[in-house]
Amino acid sequence: MTPVAALSTYFRKYADFTGRATRSEYWWVALWMAVFYLPMLLVLAFNMPPTDYDAAGPLLVPVGFLIMLVYLATIVPNIALLVRRLHDVNFAGWFAFLGLIPSVGGIAILVFAVLPSNPLGARFDRGASSLTAEPTWSNAQRLG
Repeated sequence: MTPVAALSTYFRKYADFTGRATRSEYWWVALWMAVFYLPMLLVLAFNMPPTDYDAAGPLLVPVGFLIMLVYLATIVPNIALLVRRLHDVNFAGWFAFLGLIPSVGGIAILVFAVLPSNPLGARFDRGASSLTAEPTWSNAQRLG
């Protein structure tokens, strides 16, 4: 997947927690986010007052507000992308909660995001209920 296609898919499926996201889709979006956040965080770092009594730099408030706005606008798409990536490696989306565990959780999410695609993850695709390991029985088969 190309970088532009990954970003397009990211925003098109902004609240879609079903299906799968390829490794390239996940990491291209991560790179796009890093390209946005890293310069902004550097601007914040150089505009912080060295002591409590000094005045803050002129860019502290607008850049801080922009970072907060983008973070709030992308929190749902980021979680949806992580859940779809977990589906691609054949883990339930609930494994995303591992990220809430201090230190270890972030490492676990990183490992899951780096894993290659697993064909068994197709069970999370739409209309994939027929791919489950459990047999499905119609009412006629149950009754007789």
